Amino acid sequence: MAAEFADRVVLVAGGTGGLGTAVTLAFLKAGAVTCITAREGEALEGLRRDAGEAAGRLQARQVDVTDEAATAEYVREIMARHQRLDVLVNTVGGYRGGRSLWQAEAGEYEQMLALNLRSGYVLARAAAPVMRARGQGVIVNVASRAAIEPGPGAAMYAASKAAALALMQSLAAELHGNGVRVNSVLPSMIDTPANRKAMPGSDFSQWAQPADIARVILFLCSDDARLVHGAAIPV
Repeated sequence: MAAEFADRVVLVAGGTGGLGTAVTLAFLKAGAVTCITAREGEALEGLRRDAGEAAGRLQARQVDVTDEAATAEYVREIMARHQRLDVLVNTVGGYRGGRSLWQAEAGEYEQMLALNLRSGYVLARAAAPVMRARGQGVIVNVASRAAIEPGPGAAMYAASKAAALALMQSLAAELHGNGVRVNSVLPSMIDTPANRKAMPGSDFSQWAQPADIARVILFLCSDDARLVHGAAIPV
């Protein structure tokens, strides 16, 4: 897959996050022009260093992907600069839980819906029309295994991820036959510094590695997966 995406323009939302970094680097390694939403600072500087010579194909903007106007403007900027958007990958998300539903902290409902549902909604509304107009494109949204296997202590997290999965499956049905593919990835616990800090007593060896999930995402965005549409892939 060394040059499989050499002629592609990719948007990775959350491109400096624990998973987003691995996805961004994987697309850069595969030759793509990779546009990301990212917070300015140490994480972005580190990403540019890790990208090496490929950093010239990295475009970063600080965009709140729950803000519809700002996200649409970034997509317009990408289209003006590159005249195409081939792939959208949404790695934005968050977790709050560890308590029963009736003990949830104030604001947990709104935060989980914003990070895990609204982000995908806003991004898809910006990207799907331009992809549909060109008759090609791929959208991959990162949900969670909790969307189909909800457990105790994470009611709003699981509900928001289940809603995100349903959103993408409905979008896939709407785009059927238009040349645009839509799929979801459902990771279990991802091995990131933030998750290790939150759960220091866990067996990290059982957690999914970001680079492994990135390989699954690249496959779904590749021509080899041209028949995969409306799927939810557990990893």
